[in-house]
Amino acid sequence: MATNRGPEIRKDAVHNRWVIFSPARARRPSDFKSKSDPNQKSTIQTECPFCAGHEHECAPEIFRVPPDSTSDWNIRVIENLYPALSRDLESTSVECGGDSAAAAVAVAGLGFHDVVIESPEHPVHLIDLSEDQIGEVLLAYKKRIEQLRAFDSIKYVQVFKNHGASAGASMSHSHSQIMALPIVPPTASARIQSMKEFFGQTGKCGLCQVRVDDFIINESSHFISIVPFAATYPFEIWIIPRDHSSHFHELDSEKAFDVGGLLKLMLMKMSLQLNDPPYNLMIHTAPLQIDSTHLPFTHWFIQIVPQLSVVGGFELGTGCYINPVFPEDAAKVLREVSVPN
Repeated sequence: MATNRGPEIRKDAVHNRWVIFSPARARRPSDFKSKSDPNQKSTIQTECPFCAGHEHECAPEIFRVPPDSTSDWNIRVIENLYPALSRDLESTSVECGGDSAAAAVAVAGLGFHDVVIESPEHPVHLIDLSEDQIGEVLLAYKKRIEQLRAFDSIKYVQVFKNHGASAGASMSHSHSQIMALPIVPPTASARIQSMKEFFGQTGKCGLCQVRVDDFIINESSHFISIVPFAATYPFEIWIIPRDHSSHFHELDSEKAFDVGGLLKLMLMKMSLQLNDPPYNLMIHTAPLQIDSTHLPFTHWFIQIVPQLSVVGGFELGTGCYINPVFPEDAAKVLREVSVPN
């Protein structure tokens, strides 16, 4: 175990940021647990607008799985009742702040903000679904992204899931969200630039060459799961396609069901080891209209971040994060978690 050694600063070559590993600030990696709310179970809803039979209480439906189902649907993709962006605006740039070169620029808030209801049953969470059912959820993401590609104004699509109130979930019914943006967000731009620099230095894709020896958790036929070398957060997990692929929407059915199994395994290990923590799940993919010369070094992946620590002033002020757990220690702990069949 590496927890007895001194602090270390590592560079995340994918996101181009530095992470400080300071094990003196934490207990043993195996001691990390989410703080559960003793009153949580007594306040859980049993029904909500996302449940079967309440479809009329939701914003308009985009599609459902199976497509011809009535009351026996498995997945519904709907518009967000409180969207962050408007699907009705024209995409026009507006300069404001004067005539100088440093003038602020505003873009009309055109975009799409959708919700993916992952199960018709209120108590069922993503972790409770079968491997194939999780694969179907991933294929629903793929289908919606392919629909959004038809809009020239859409430059980037972010799929994300907030599990637990402290992770940002406003509804306890299991769901995820899809936001289609008229701009490429800065984290995605920085990731592409960083991976471009790595490719320029090595001639290789950074995620195809990712170190897996001490950092691997598990693997499947088409994917590997790791704690990244410079993990920003304690027990952060990445699920990476073995074969080079720039866009998540290139996922086929075979690989969707394969990664569905690995994703379920990671959620189970995380839940067992960390006491079912709130978490954020993000799919990082290439911009829809990416230059073809960028395809050799852009590589999509899934990031899972359990909410075990608080971002403070140092992180906000510097962009550097302090992680109290060395990634190889976290990977070893997760690797050794026994999941019941």
